[in-house]
Amino acid sequence: MTDLAPAPASTVILLRDAAPIAGRSSATEVFMVRRHEQLAFMGGAHVFPGGRVDDADKGADDPDGFRTAALRELFEEGGVLLATTADGRALSFADPATGRRFAEHRHAVLERPDAFRAVLGSERLVADFGALVLVAEWVTPPRMSRRFDTRFFAARAPESQDALHDHGETIDSFWIAPADAIARADAKSIDLPPPTRHTLLELSGLGGVDAALAWYRARTPPRFEPR
Repeated sequence: MTDLAPAPASTVILLRDAAPIAGRSSATEVFMVRRHEQLAFMGGAHVFPGGRVDDADKGADDPDGFRTAALRELFEEGGVLLATTADGRALSFADPATGRRFAEHRHAVLERPDAFRAVLGSERLVADFGALVLVAEWVTPPRMSRRFDTRFFAARAPESQDALHDHGETIDSFWIAPADAIARADAKSIDLPPPTRHTLLELSGLGGVDAALAWYRARTPPRFEPR
């Protein structure tokens, strides 16, 4: 069997602060989705929102497309759009009419990933690449039927948007403390792929969102390629 070249992909570790609980070192919660069982790659697994980089993700502002794909996949699979208005304000779905309009945009992007940049343009939004902090690069091991070279990004969840799975590729979602997710995996109630578990282990000792993002910014993002 010939090794396949890994396809570029992006994943977003969406974080929010949680109330401190006695005995828990982390006051952070992470948004996780469950992939549909019938998907060929990691079907049924609990992961962070993400997917393959599309050709339409690449542009003058993002030649490799990794950051645009991260924002697009988060919008598709989690319903959260990290973008700012022309005057620099964070995008808000607090207004019900705005929420409904962007729900329609989300459906359009799910149907056609190349619609993402058109949505930004029509709404006069700027992709908030600055919200993304590169955490690591994970490359699927050789000799597998599907291989990906995935950039893992971390970002703070916007206060005015609610994350929710797409009811298609992702069939469930929840916010959870990293340590609790690992405990559920150890109890066999959820399935965590190795990169996801590794990331959760790191997060479980990093405190709140500010501390976690600062720690990631301060280090050189590692590259992992399990054999």
